[in-house]
Amino acid sequence: MKRSFLWIVVLILSISMVAAFSLYGCKPEAEEEVAEEEEVAEEETVKDIKGKTVAFIPKLTGNSFFEAANDGAQKFAAEWGIDVKYMGSATASVTDQLEVIQQAMDAGVDAIAISSVDAKALDEKLKEAQQAGIIVCTWDSDVSSDARSLMVSQGTPEILGKMLVDMAADALTNRGKDPNGEIKYAWHYSQAAVADQNSWYVAGEAYIKEKYPKWVVVGGPFYSEQDSQKSVSIGESILDAYKDIDLIIDNDSTALPGQCQAAQNKGLNKDDITITGFCTPSGMTAYLEADILERWGLWDCGIQGALGCYFAAFLSAGNNCKAGDIIDVPGIGECEIVTNDALVPGDTTPDKNNGVVLLPERVVFTKDNIANYNF
Repeated sequence: MKRSFLWIVVLILSISMVAAFSLYGCKPEAEEEVAEEEEVAEEETVKDIKGKTVAFIPKLTGNSFFEAANDGAQKFAAEWGIDVKYMGSATASVTDQLEVIQQAMDAGVDAIAISSVDAKALDEKLKEAQQAGIIVCTWDSDVSSDARSLMVSQGTPEILGKMLVDMAADALTNRGKDPNGEIKYAWHYSQAAVADQNSWYVAGEAYIKEKYPKWVVVGGPFYSEQDSQKSVSIGESILDAYKDIDLIIDNDSTALPGQCQAAQNKGLNKDDITITGFCTPSGMTAYLEADILERWGLWDCGIQGALGCYFAAFLSAGNNCKAGDIIDVPGIGECEIVTNDALVPGDTTPDKNNGVVLLPERVVFTKDNIANYNF
């Protein structure tokens, strides 16, 4: 009887020890899982951007592209609760943009979102702003990747260079010109120092050599420095110098309407010469209705301007991101961050808070769809 009782006691003690050991052994693992979940939840929590102030700097004011971009930025800023200060000059020059950047710094803004007139000339000043604790993002036209955090780009050079040439080929075909034959053409845009436009020209030229090897460039590129009057005079000089030119590609929202005005001044229309490029719908409707051109393209610059401001405010609020992340922007949707070499081959990308945000869509405008767009 005593022996049976002892066995029962031993059995009970053994079961208790196993249970206690099991509980003790599982507890750290359970606590670790909870800690990991809390850490992930903390990482996924987006810090509020309300109250942040962003200096929104265009290449120049008064241009339909940049005014439309500001309209979009202001619209979404009101929804997000941030203050977007549209700060710029009517002249597209490095000197003027340097002054505007200093004005933004003196105003004590939290962030700057800028479309640069030059790929390198603003770097030192923007790094000074960064050292002062101001977040710097670019949109439309970039600076060196170490002089900013994120760049909101309308597309890679390959995408946009191809788009320009494809629009030209379609318009040539529609006026009875075989794009596979000899086509005499030229490029007309702001200046070589403007990173985005020049990269589209380089990519477009590479695409022409591959797809349309019989095309002949007659001269240029021709530069009008984003000056509306100069774009007309340069446009007229191209038409005067090359009477038999078939095509002019204007990868600049000032050069394109200027070139169309030059053609109109010379009594030419889309049956005489093909003109295409990038500009807002509002900046080109009159020339479309007058049959000076048939098609041109762009992207939603209002969305682009808004995204430049959002990401500037997003980082200034203490949020972090990296290449490969997909950020859900309120009212706009998901945006992917890619590495800097998407724009500049060989460029490196830091592990944190640096890279390129690519816009998902671009549009070709014609008489068939122009009524659908109001920017």
